[in-house]
Amino acid sequence: MDLEQAVRGFLAQLGVERGLSPNTVRSYGADLAGLAAYARERGTTAVRELDLELLRDWLWQASQDGLAKSTLARRTAAARSFTDWARRTGILDTDVATRLRAPKSESHLPRVLTRQQVDEILDALTSLAAGGDPVALRNVAIIELLYASALRVSELTGLDLDRVDLDRLTVRVMGKGSRERVVPFGAPAGRAISRYLDVGRPRLQTDPTPAVFLGARGRRIGARTVYQLVAEVLSEIPGTGPSGPHAFRHTAATHLLDGGADLRAVQELLGHASLGTTQIYTHVSAERLKESYRTAHPRA
Repeated sequence: MDLEQAVRGFLAQLGVERGLSPNTVRSYGADLAGLAAYARERGTTAVRELDLELLRDWLWQASQDGLAKSTLARRTAAARSFTDWARRTGILDTDVATRLRAPKSESHLPRVLTRQQVDEILDALTSLAAGGDPVALRNVAIIELLYASALRVSELTGLDLDRVDLDRLTVRVMGKGSRERVVPFGAPAGRAISRYLDVGRPRLQTDPTPAVFLGARGRRIGARTVYQLVAEVLSEIPGTGPSGPHAFRHTAATHLLDGGADLRAVQELLGHASLGTTQIYTHVSAERLKESYRTAHPRA
């Protein structure tokens, strides 16, 4: 079978079989399209002509091009998933990527804001929304909810009206792997969302849509708009690290642990399948404690 044809077949069943998000499927598709192009340049067009050496050369070339270790790890996962599927469906006799290994990802602690910084951001956004501007009302509701519920950006942009319970102060979201969970939020976020829904959203809406958060054209807001909003509100805040919506997710998780929340409760809030993924925030809390000790203790 032609390699590109096999890749299309693999991607067609990927989201259904493994419950991966559309973003992950698109990333796998881009990675495997790159693999097919690399193989074609080297005279390999059939799936059965794939071998471990070609796959290793493909990853090595990517590393020489300066791709991040996290990207190389994703490419490795895409290739291994593809060859495993090809073996299971009989396209390949053996899984040629069994011994393909990804480089270890570099370890970076996520960016975390202080409580004072979060308060300053939300106070500034609330002031901008005081006049009733619909976009300003939407923005303060978005940031309040990102921090209050530690949502992923895809969960926030995919949120529908019938999944928001303002009486119980909860949202029902669909996370990674099509896992649904109910996430609480606090009274300040509830007030911001209520005002946006009552005053801001009706002025933004142009066509019927179940989406909670709308863009300037009245349609469901996109992830890029949320990234731009977060980058703007973080632009004047000191600190290093990514300036995307995940900064508020990281911050919320760390503040919960700082306040004594149970690690498994934080895992459930974040929608992590593995407790090990949540444990990164214990390292963040420990680093913050060390920094506080170094700056405050007279004999540090």
